[in-house]
Amino acid sequence: MNYLQQYLSASLIATTALLGGVSPAWAQVSLGAASDFAILGATAVTCTNGVVTGDVGVAPGSAYTNTGCTIAGAVPPATNAAAVTAHTDFLGAYQALETASCTQMLSGLANLNLAPGVYCVDSVAKTGTLTLTGPSSGVWTFKVDGGLTGTNFSVVMAGGGLACNVYWAPTAGVTMTTSALKGNILAGNAADGSVTMTGGTLTGRALANVGVTLTGTGVVGCSALTGASTTATNPTHTHTKNQSISPFGSKS
Repeated sequence: MNYLQQYLSASLIATTALLGGVSPAWAQVSLGAASDFAILGATAVTCTNGVVTGDVGVAPGSAYTNTGCTIAGAVPPATNAAAVTAHTDFLGAYQALETASCTQMLSGLANLNLAPGVYCVDSVAKTGTLTLTGPSSGVWTFKVDGGLTGTNFSVVMAGGGLACNVYWAPTAGVTMTTSALKGNILAGNAADGSVTMTGGTLTGRALANVGVTLTGTGVVGCSALTGASTTATNPTHTHTKNQSISPFGSKS
């Protein structure tokens, strides 16, 4: 199905949903066990000189490297068992997003203000500021045709919208540099579904079907934002519930 067909199909679904008084199909995205992780890699997770607030997992691989990273959450091997189920659930969510119909096609995201919906986006490197305006129940999904890349790219939530209700589903890998990204990254491609972040921040989750590499990046996972407990007990890596935490560790 091409993007035009997806757009027309989504319009019909949305109209039917509104007439019937129910939410459109794309309003619900389930990550299953993957929702418990801030960082999840299939082959490896490498963190250097960064800060992660939330659980870190690797499955079915086992390579975990921490060089000067502060992790406020559970890490391998404590998370190994949970990561296996989380990886399966993450891939299921990715496939569901990949088959979702788009409500609009976009070329570039800079200086846009978008309502909740499912957007098809090209792979041109992202820059500037994207504003997402909607209620706390609003869901934004960005299906990227290719890799998601960006430098000095920022996402701003407005109108009560929540970062953890934003989903990025590229068909290739993710490379973000000195960017302030918000949302759940689902890099589910089996061949090159990796996530590489240098500098900047992520509010949400980084889920990859290959590896995750963080260098000087601050990550605040969704479980930390909602006050949920971690997937495994690790007394040396904990965070306090219902505490607002900045990407680099200070309370706000």
